[in-house]
Amino acid sequence: MKPTIVQAADFLAVCAGDVEIFRYVCRPEVSPFEGPKPYLHPVRTLAGDVVTAYRPHDHRWHKGIQMTATDVSGQNFWGGVTYVRDQGYVELPNVGTMRHQDLVVADTPSDRAGFTERLAWHTQAGEHWVDEVREFTVQDIDGESWALRFTTELTNVRGEPLVFGSPTTSGRELAGYTGLFWRGPRAFTDGEIIAADGQGGPEMMGQEAAWLAYVGHHDEVDRSSTLVFIDHPDNGVTRWFVRDTPFPAVNPSFAFFDKLDLAAGERLRLRYRLVVADGAWDRARIESYVEDHPW
Repeated sequence: MKPTIVQAADFLAVCAGDVEIFRYVCRPEVSPFEGPKPYLHPVRTLAGDVVTAYRPHDHRWHKGIQMTATDVSGQNFWGGVTYVRDQGYVELPNVGTMRHQDLVVADTPSDRAGFTERLAWHTQAGEHWVDEVREFTVQDIDGESWALRFTTELTNVRGEPLVFGSPTTSGRELAGYTGLFWRGPRAFTDGEIIAADGQGGPEMMGQEAAWLAYVGHHDEVDRSSTLVFIDHPDNGVTRWFVRDTPFPAVNPSFAFFDKLDLAAGERLRLRYRLVVADGAWDRARIESYVEDHPW
């Protein structure tokens, strides 16, 4: 099936048949406190079930799937409050924005659809620190699942080094979230976490794995969905931020326990694949899928 793209002024939608499988909002209208940045929501299975949450009451800056950065040399591109060592979470005048520059739909093979976006990261004070290029490719639509390849390249344009960290690098235990972040629907709370090499469960927090899957169950309809997050081997050290309670969330963090330094002019390239599937996939099925769809 050939996925199709529909463009509007502030968003782009990708459809598989008559199902809009995701909407990418590139010019969001949100409070500066929430760290304005593009996001994917709603994201749907091929059956039409929504697998993302938007602006939940506990963390209003969580919006579907976003590329984020919780601590960039003291600036917060995540949104909301900032964790400060020995103080806890504090509201600071440091919440930046990721500003959309342009978006180009790619010329892709008949079974794929893709687009590229350029963004500029600005601090709350208006300083331009990062240029970003994102590439999205929708592929592998097989009737029960579809996949999104996501690539981001961050270039330090500040003129001096940037240091990427997380709440954990500032002293909070097991809160190493930064990077590509998924917030799931409230109904997915207490879902099943399955990971590579026989691993799984909430104890995957802070652990390494080539992939991690989350199985959730929907309200109202008698269906389940599975999301598989696949890390690229060239990404370096990735540790998983994952929760099944008090809310469902998955984030392959690139600065969980250790800060990442990016020198002036240098680039950081990260690649991930997200598989969105109908039904509750077990370990054997996930492993078979990953083996049959190599990088």
